Amino acid sequence: MQTLDWVVLIGTLLTIVIYGTIQTRGSKNVEDYLKGGNNSKWWTIGLSVMATQASAITFLSTPGQAFNDGMGFVQFYFGLPIAMIVICMVFIPLYHRLKVYTAYEFLENRFDRKTRTLTAILFLIQRGLAAGITIFAPAIILSAVLGWNLLLLNVIIGVLVIIYTVSGGTKAVNVTQKHQMIVIFTGMIIAFVLILNKLPQDISFSKAIDIAGASGKMKVLDFSFDLNNRYTFWTGIIGGTFLMLSYFGTDQSQVQRYLSGKSVREMQLGLVFNGLLKIPMQFFILFVGVMVFVFYQFNQAPLSFNPTATEVVLDSKYADEYKALQEDQKVLFENKKTVINDYVSLDGEIESSEIAFYNIENDKLRQKGRDLIDKAGEAKGTKVESNDKDYVFIHFILNNLPRGLIGLLLAVILSAAMSSTASELNALASTTTIDLYKHRVGEKTEAQMVKASRWFTLLWGVLAIGVASVANLAENLIQLVNIIGSIFYGNVLGIFLLGFFFKYVKANAVFIAAFITQFLVIGLFLLDHFEIINLPFLWLNFLGCVIVIAVAFLLQSFNTKNTDLANV
Repeated sequence: MQTLDWVVLIGTLLTIVIYGTIQTRGSKNVEDYLKGGNNSKWWTIGLSVMATQASAITFLSTPGQAFNDGMGFVQFYFGLPIAMIVICMVFIPLYHRLKVYTAYEFLENRFDRKTRTLTAILFLIQRGLAAGITIFAPAIILSAVLGWNLLLLNVIIGVLVIIYTVSGGTKAVNVTQKHQMIVIFTGMIIAFVLILNKLPQDISFSKAIDIAGASGKMKVLDFSFDLNNRYTFWTGIIGGTFLMLSYFGTDQSQVQRYLSGKSVREMQLGLVFNGLLKIPMQFFILFVGVMVFVFYQFNQAPLSFNPTATEVVLDSKYADEYKALQEDQKVLFENKKTVINDYVSLDGEIESSEIAFYNIENDKLRQKGRDLIDKAGEAKGTKVESNDKDYVFIHFILNNLPRGLIGLLLAVILSAAMSSTASELNALASTTTIDLYKHRVGEKTEAQMVKASRWFTLLWGVLAIGVASVANLAENLIQLVNIIGSIFYGNVLGIFLLGFFFKYVKANAVFIAAFITQFLVIGLFLLDHFEIINLPFLWLNFLGCVIVIAVAFLLQSFNTKNTDLANV
């Protein structure tokens, strides 16, 4: 990185932090601090909702996901518009009528305090873990690529977020997220234009798409029922709908974003805006990854995009084997480049299967490289991340963008980390204050509640930094966050749906059913993880919701039957 990149990066981040702190300092009451004074417009809500979901993981992992597997991941979001409609029609009017600060207040009104507390604790567990991962994701990758200290990066990102979130609460999160989204959209559009400009002059946009299609990267829809495929139309529509319903309807990090709206209409318009823009945004980010793939059809890609992994294997007894693979990859690249040039110049007269063949062979070489990296890591007694999906986009940025724009794209990644983490800390503090602390200590003054919220924000910020410091990489970071959510979301959504639509079911049945369901869902996840069964994680959202409703009905029926017999 050059001096100009540092100026752009530091200047962008400090401007956001200082602006958010100055504009929102001095909240005197709980409504101001936790609900932003209920004066947010629909566009602020919509951008804030999008920024909360679009963490740094989105901009690091999603292009790498497309680079490896193509556009199919966009199916994950197909349930989003359906979920937005349901939330606008059912959840928002109810939350507004009850004047709740958190989603879980509704559960005490409908069931009892213990059900509210259990659901709030489930949220705190999964969102507390997710907050750590949203800090860890950019930190681990920037650390590996730039050589920065990992622990220091975790602390810097966490502290920057804590400063303005503690100071201004929900309003600070909303205000800063608007500017963060502007930085993010600007940076991604610039990156996309530069990728296209870096392709050979005779490769037009349409030809680039042809190359991507011939390589199998442009397949968007998969209507199969193959459980070996995590992302299909059906998992997106069914599992995705349940995940999005739970995330946007019951996860306080999202609920708090639209509870700050001026009216029901502003809240609904904000979510509709998100529903209309989210899928195109994810499509665009994936498409950026596909264009990075096309770029590397004409430019030599490394055997591994993770420089730390490459250093480890080249400093081991497997170095000669790895270097031989690198040479094989160079030969394969030159042959593939010739075939692609012929494919483009002859307008597709050469079979696209030839391009697919070379890509398959390249994938085999990369897999052999990953195997050697794993062996080298084991020999050294250290954990090395051989799966390099999350490193593809940052590698392209650092090696191909001009000075100044590298700083801007790094600011995009860190802004995304800050925006999502801020929402999570804000929601964790709100839930802890309103759903747990307030009921245990009794009535407090407005000033005391605001003070408690600030301290809880600080506490959760420190805990998130702690989680980030001990976290480890999964196969793909964006999948890891969604897996953690899927383990909890279905159960929580089922509890809310029981409260909304099934008056027959009472508190004790729901409480016991929630406990049983959570253990069953964790069990199903572990069975899939250890390959005893085959169950894509998105289905956990659907199954968790169905199981808790079914078990609650059975328990309530059993209880009602016993009560009737006792009265005979």
